[in-house]
Amino acid sequence: MESAKKPDGAFKRLSEPIRKGDAVTRLTVLISGLGNVVRGQYIKGAIFFIIQIISWLMLVVVGLPYLRVLNTLGVNDGGRVFDEVEEIYINTLPDNSMKILLYSVFVIAFVVACIFIHFTALKSAYAAQVEKENGKKPAGFRTDLRNMFDKNMHTTMLGLPTLGVLVFTVLPILFMVCIAFTNFDRSHQWPGSRFTWVGLQNFADMLSGSSNTGAAFFRILGWTLLWAVFATFLNYLFGMILALMINKKGIRLKGIWRTCFVVAIAVPGFVTLLFMRQLLTGDQGTMNTLLMNIGIIKEPIKFLTSTFPARITVIIVNLWIGIPYTILITSGLLMNIPGDLYEAARIDGAGIVRQFRSVTMPYMLTATTPYLITQFIGNINNFNAIYFLTAGDPKDIAYAQAGKTDLLITWLYKLTVTYQDYNLASVIGIITFVICGIIALVTYNVTASAKREETFR
Repeated sequence: MESAKKPDGAFKRLSEPIRKGDAVTRLTVLISGLGNVVRGQYIKGAIFFIIQIISWLMLVVVGLPYLRVLNTLGVNDGGRVFDEVEEIYINTLPDNSMKILLYSVFVIAFVVACIFIHFTALKSAYAAQVEKENGKKPAGFRTDLRNMFDKNMHTTMLGLPTLGVLVFTVLPILFMVCIAFTNFDRSHQWPGSRFTWVGLQNFADMLSGSSNTGAAFFRILGWTLLWAVFATFLNYLFGMILALMINKKGIRLKGIWRTCFVVAIAVPGFVTLLFMRQLLTGDQGTMNTLLMNIGIIKEPIKFLTSTFPARITVIIVNLWIGIPYTILITSGLLMNIPGDLYEAARIDGAGIVRQFRSVTMPYMLTATTPYLITQFIGNINNFNAIYFLTAGDPKDIAYAQAGKTDLLITWLYKLTVTYQDYNLASVIGIITFVICGIIALVTYNVTASAKREETFR
């Protein structure tokens, strides 16, 4: 019942200046800052009014020309046009659809920001009205300025970072989402031609599986999820086992063992991947030469050029990079497991394997489920592990522009940088986001971390 009342309360608070405000406050809806000026807050009112004037001018002069053609992303297709004055044919450029869409997104965001500022002016006018009715003098500009660095310091400090997130994160994401509903690819680029809206056609092509791109998407999605499972849980399992071995009573020089793994983390991951690529590349590569010289193999292993060996290779190399992080994360948790639990398990006749399964794993899974979810989502988007080691190879015509070790994220990169199919890349980005969001939310809500949060504290 409480959750049902919250929206009503929020709506009442938002509409309160209109419902309870006097005539001057209500006129502030049309003339921003009017209520402040009438009640003696001249500087604040003037600032709100100037912002309104500048906003309207920018919207009319800059924004409307782009918003008018947003529904078509341009009207001029370019080409040869006969100039009746000069009596010659001239080549005209098409409308720049990219510029139209980009500017339109910014204009819409600007309008939303202006509405927010205008509503802030309305709230400020109503607050000044209430203070007047209570016999108080509305706060002056100096008082408001002083409060910005005193009791409202949190708002002041968060203002610039929030603006940065909106401009450099939210707006690019919105632009990318819009691209997914267009035919913006290598054949529709300015100055050659313009692109336009195609609705859900890109999603239909990608998810239908009937086209070559759609069939490749499901193959790559399957490998991406399989890779994420192995890369996450093998790292977690082996890392925990090594942490148990290091923390085991009787093991000497624990600090040195931990330091060895920390040193492995100190080397940037892409350096390790490039080094491993050099070791494993080619039939006469370092690893193949070594294995043949000592007699372990008779023929070179195609570590990076054959499908199955390449996929196994990226999983094993990723263990080298990921296990040290798991050791560091799980070491402290393992030392916090109550010894009484192990003692009770031994009294009941449980061996090492049963203790690990019944005591260690339940405790660790409850405490580290958020970490596991984060790692799983991170591995779905693990660009470095694939791109720097195999570059997605081996290639296959059935995988469209991708290779058999490509993940969705590396395929997206190739579609964008190499093949310039920006619309398909945007679709993959949106689908990947939806998949990651669903996996994270569903997994967390069905685990003990959410249901029994207090159990292992």
